[in-house]
Amino acid sequence: MRTLFFALLVSPAASTIFFEDRFTNGMDKWVLSDWKSGDMGTWTHTSGAWYSNEAESKGIATTSEFKHHAISAKMDSAASTIGKPLVVQFSVKHEKKDYSFCGGGYVKLLSKLNQAKFGGDDEYAIMFGPDLCGYDVSRIHLIFNHEGQNLLKDEDIKLDYDDKNEFTHLYTLILEADGSYQVLLDEKEKASGKIEADWAFPKKDIKDPSKSKPADWVDTKKIADPSEVKPEGYDEIPREIADATAEKPSDWDDEDDGKWEPPMIENPAYKGEWKPTMIDNPAYKGEWVHPTIPNPAYSPEKYAKYDSLNYVGFELWTVNPGSIFDNVLVTDDKDYAKKAAAETFAKIVAGEKEAKDEWKKTQAPEPEESGGEDGGDAPSEGGDAWGDEGGEEDKHDEL
Repeated sequence: MRTLFFALLVSPAASTIFFEDRFTNGMDKWVLSDWKSGDMGTWTHTSGAWYSNEAESKGIATTSEFKHHAISAKMDSAASTIGKPLVVQFSVKHEKKDYSFCGGGYVKLLSKLNQAKFGGDDEYAIMFGPDLCGYDVSRIHLIFNHEGQNLLKDEDIKLDYDDKNEFTHLYTLILEADGSYQVLLDEKEKASGKIEADWAFPKKDIKDPSKSKPADWVDTKKIADPSEVKPEGYDEIPREIADATAEKPSDWDDEDDGKWEPPMIENPAYKGEWKPTMIDNPAYKGEWVHPTIPNPAYSPEKYAKYDSLNYVGFELWTVNPGSIFDNVLVTDDKDYAKKAAAETFAKIVAGEKEAKDEWKKTQAPEPEESGGEDGGDAPSEGGDAWGDEGGEEDKHDEL
């Protein structure tokens, strides 16, 4: 009996899948929002226009251009970032992406939510996923809410796949209980470190507000040599002088051509603006360092710590439709996340490029009609270009 009791004490805690949807049963877990009545786009369950594995590639996609799209699902159980890891994982296929594309594909985790009115005004705990805009923006957003403020990562997590890469990509966020994090793109690390170091959370120490640099503090390293004096007449030396070797052309006529003057050349005696020699400043005290004190607001045990995450959702502004979201997973089990990637993402991307190439062969322009109008490309499902809310900074309603 004692042996069994001891085994129970040391055995690892059971892992939890807080939410998972591979969209094999359509959109049955998700609730559409009417946040902006009359200006909301619809969602569809689709594999897109091209795919290598139709069943595995089915996800939810935006369908309307210049519309708000918002959809959310309640998790099976509340997720937490306290005491255990949290893994957020999903895939995005920007099927109609080109160089003019501007938008994102990030997911939000929220503690409370009126799903019927889910929108950009709702406070979220975590926002994670790709943010792309032409040539200027190509990054993975990771934003944490801290005391009502949305904190962006100090340095962007760069996306380094080709600007026109429209294939499926897998995004994975791992938050550890010790305050460290890891971001993966297609199961390869893109960023890692400590949350408190890489976001604008209150730091351990702050500058002592009661201290300031002394008025007599000298932090000038170099000074002009006081023993040097500008030579007399130095500023009177001209930059150019007449060429003494030049001769007036034999066919020069003073009456017709005017008085002849020799061309000007650089003066070899000209030395430019006079500057004294710089020497070490004997009064230099070094760079002044502001004294620090412990920060009373420092509380790393609260940074990105959420005890009840109940909803997962996508809230986007679409310029053009075409983003396909799939294989949404929220768990505390890193091994299960790897297993899920092998069961889903690996099957989706296998042969995806070849499938796109074959699809393109069917999109040749139709011959011109007798009326002289261009045939153009046949429209494909989801429009001909797409985008979403244009990046967190572009919307300015979340930060």
